[in-house]
Amino acid sequence: MKYFLILITVFTWCFAGAQQRVVAECTINYILQADSTNKDMDLKEELKSTSKILYIKGNLSRVDLISNTFKQSVFFDKSQSEATILREIGDNKYISKLNKEAWLKLNQKFDDANVIKMDESKTILGFECKKAIIQLKDKTEYTVYYTLSIVPSVKEYEYQFINVPGFVLEYSTSERGNSITYKAVKINLNPVPTHYFDIPASGYRLLNN
Repeated sequence: MKYFLILITVFTWCFAGAQQRVVAECTINYILQADSTNKDMDLKEELKSTSKILYIKGNLSRVDLISNTFKQSVFFDKSQSEATILREIGDNKYISKLNKEAWLKLNQKFDDANVIKMDESKTILGFECKKAIIQLKDKTEYTVYYTLSIVPSVKEYEYQFINVPGFVLEYSTSERGNSITYKAVKINLNPVPTHYFDIPASGYRLLNN
């Protein structure tokens, strides 16, 4: 009987692990929305023309944030723990290169973040997503919805979610004193072209970190 119970326990662990698929190739499109109670009409109009795209390929990730006046691309290489940030503001182009130490320093505010799992859930793009609250040391909070069905091969692409046990498909936070929600509206699990992760060799002004 004892050995039977051990086998059942091992099978349960294996079955649970098999249910979560590691996604090593994907493209996810997010839209940005202001809270319905927000009265800042300029912000609401700005968000209508702003989008976020996440690309993951193996140990590489890229996050694009694009608006009419600003574009930022964050490239992260998990194998080297290094990041490159490109910013375009009008005609000005800037590049920042971060080694492992600089990347960790940039994200140190997310260290020891507390993830509080909630009972609420919703379906996003066909995935059942559970709700959680992420509390930072500076009292900043993120409300996230994540699916346990899939998990990204690179979790460091947005460091605030590193301890969330799944793939975040929706999250809300306060920016400029306003609550803004990022919601996935399209997910593509096809291979991502390698050239999406090419870093420009020229045309950008190097910023010191």
